[in-house]
Amino acid sequence: MIALLLDLANILGGFLLAIGLLARLPSIGDNLAGFARRLGPFGWIVGVVALVTGGWYLIVHLISGPRVFHFEIVAVITGVLLLWDRLNLRTRTGRDLPASGSTGAGLVLAVYGVIAILVGLQGLVTPN
Repeated sequence: MIALLLDLANILGGFLLAIGLLARLPSIGDNLAGFARRLGPFGWIVGVVALVTGGWYLIVHLISGPRVFHFEIVAVITGVLLLWDRLNLRTRTGRDLPASGSTGAGLVLAVYGVIAILVGLQGLVTPN
């Protein structure tokens, strides 16, 4: 059950990070942007789930093995990135502009989001 939460958090968190890039896709970009607007207020919950499940598996695999997997590393990074807006004072005071997803840091986050989606999908089909 926790593995499923980890994979879903990677997929949804990656989607929220990559929406700036995915919204530019022809024909489906508007629908994806609409879904992201509905999911956006719950992004912090996805971030907490990603951080907790990824951290739990990271601790378990560091202590009892067999090895650390990329699924939990991606989940921890996704959780931190999704929660960064809540933790960062500069965005709450309005000094930072949100990243667009087509240039600079927004593009890096969007590409990482696509990677997180792919890792989450891989986790769904990989046996535990």
